[in-house]
Amino acid sequence: MNVFIFSAGILCLTYYIVIIIHAGITADFAWIWPAGTVLLWGWCLVRRHMERYELQLPDWISMAGYVLLAAGICLFTFLLICVIHGMQAKGKPGLEYVVVLGAQVRGQKPSKALKMRLEAARAYARENPDTVLILSGGQGPGEDITEAKCMAEYLLVHGIGKGQMILEERSVSTRENLVFSDQLTGCSHGNCGILSNNFHIYRALCLARKLGYQDLCGIGAKSDLIMQVHYVIRETAALIKEKISGNI
Repeated sequence: MNVFIFSAGILCLTYYIVIIIHAGITADFAWIWPAGTVLLWGWCLVRRHMERYELQLPDWISMAGYVLLAAGICLFTFLLICVIHGMQAKGKPGLEYVVVLGAQVRGQKPSKALKMRLEAARAYARENPDTVLILSGGQGPGEDITEAKCMAEYLLVHGIGKGQMILEERSVSTRENLVFSDQLTGCSHGNCGILSNNFHIYRALCLARKLGYQDLCGIGAKSDLIMQVHYVIRETAALIKEKISGNI
């Protein structure tokens, strides 16, 4: 058992190194992997210490610990399945609106994640010329322009007309994307799609439904394969946070 726990810690640490090399030291939520390593190795040391000195916890403490651990694993697994299921969303043709959720802009250029969203938005807009794209995203640290403006410039260069786009430039979170887009267009009462990277779709749809969006579907763009495990785990944790906050 100790070998398994120690090996799991090594895997967490190795994946963290891969994330840092691939995405940089500022990768969002990357700290969870070294934290996992510390917890697993700490657990391993405690087990070895107890075995060495033949120490045992009272039965009721052991039982309570196993029950809590099992409940946590079941909850996390259920949410993980929901996130993975949401990744299959392909949308449907002929939507009135598609809210394209913003992502990080590096200076004035879209990040890799945002470019994947924009390629999906471009493909959908070409196939559905009557659909209005709501490009939603404000300006954050390290961004010289708003995410919405960056998206509009990219789509204009790639053949999407200005008349097919509406810019929402105030939001700094997924929830605000949806709130401000609705305030701008009333899209929650229409036939609306939410476009983001595939791992993000389930949470975005949960937030939208809580905000009163009615005729709704997700449109999943591709995501970075190397970061896929990290993104899915991060989204699962974010769902728990959103539920505690009352946002879903």
